[in-house]
Amino acid sequence: MVNGQGGEGHDAVFFMDGSQVDRQMRWSEFGAFLDGYVGLTDLAETDVRAVLVNLNPDLTIRSLVFFRIWFDEEGRADSSWNVPVESMAERGASGPDLGGGPIRLVCRSQCPDPAFANELWDPDMTPGSNHFQAIRKAVEANKLRFQKAEPPKPKEPEEIPTLQAGGQPAQQESGEERAKAAQMLREQRLRIKTLQSAHRESMAELQREHRLELQTLRNEVSDLKQQAERLRIANEQLKHRLAKRNEQYLQMQEQLATDEGSEEDQAAANAEMVLLREQLDRKQRELELRDETIAALESKNQELQDQEPVEDSIMSHLQRQAVFLVAYHPGVGHITLPYDDIDTYFRNPVAYAAERCGMNEPAYREWLAHYEKPECKHQDASGKACGEPIMRVTQPSEFRPGVDDRCEQHQLQ
Repeated sequence: MVNGQGGEGHDAVFFMDGSQVDRQMRWSEFGAFLDGYVGLTDLAETDVRAVLVNLNPDLTIRSLVFFRIWFDEEGRADSSWNVPVESMAERGASGPDLGGGPIRLVCRSQCPDPAFANELWDPDMTPGSNHFQAIRKAVEANKLRFQKAEPPKPKEPEEIPTLQAGGQPAQQESGEERAKAAQMLREQRLRIKTLQSAHRESMAELQREHRLELQTLRNEVSDLKQQAERLRIANEQLKHRLAKRNEQYLQMQEQLATDEGSEEDQAAANAEMVLLREQLDRKQRELELRDETIAALESKNQELQDQEPVEDSIMSHLQRQAVFLVAYHPGVGHITLPYDDIDTYFRNPVAYAAERCGMNEPAYREWLAHYEKPECKHQDASGKACGEPIMRVTQPSEFRPGVDDRCEQHQLQ
């Protein structure tokens, strides 16, 4: 698992918590975690942001690799993790000067091997939360007690040459200024790359949260509609039974008016009538309660549709246009969705795109099938399609079904 420079004793792994170094270990100690000999229970089920720190003998930073690693439910490092951070550290591009000259830097925005870019992360260079400054301070504190090699003393010059006015010193100073300017330019480019990467991740997360919020609201509305429909059906059934009971009650009254039976029959009929009246009253109360419940559900459903988004939620940002939701469809291009159209769009994105093209959905889908796969759609008697490649019509409004989706041979048929 761990080899190479780790044996020199000048390599370490820092675990980051926000913009601070949370934990430090030598590279050989990190190898024990990779081999599964030990675990860290406090990191169970955590995606850790870590940094491989290569040091020079004088304990200045030579290279940094910003990588991610997952710890499972037992706090053990992912056994399938195989990012070659050591070899990438030797191939990193030029980074900021952290005291020993420009470092070699490897991160998501500056990865020598694109296949591993998703396993890396970008450092923050914002003042006050600068990862480079936090790492530099941790290296200077030297909690891992690396042995520092003292630089060799410079030899005494035998003769100090006399410099002429306007000669080499000015050229040397100009070269140093150009080197400083180039280093500053590289650092600014790196910061721009990391900010762009952070922006892309933030937008992806906002879109994911927005989709989840919309799905949750749609589920709530769907549940309320289903509950209201069940109550409506039960209400209709109850009304039907109530009408039958009422009919029986009227028949009983008519029978009592014309019946000259015995006192016992009269008493039994009176008791039956009282029972029917009680049942009628109870069903009437149930009917009124169901009507109230249906009215409350319909009111709640309307409130859900009309309610203002929660402050600082994704929907509130969209409503204030602090965040824009952009969709792309062939034939339409990029569409900036108005807040009022978001729910309509997610119910049927293709129909929304067709409307923006001034077409109905079937016609747009027919053009879209041609656009995505421009080939002859003619079918022979056995139902086999011709499949001959043809010229793609890029504008939906210019597409003619049966003509533009046929090759020259089958246009004549």
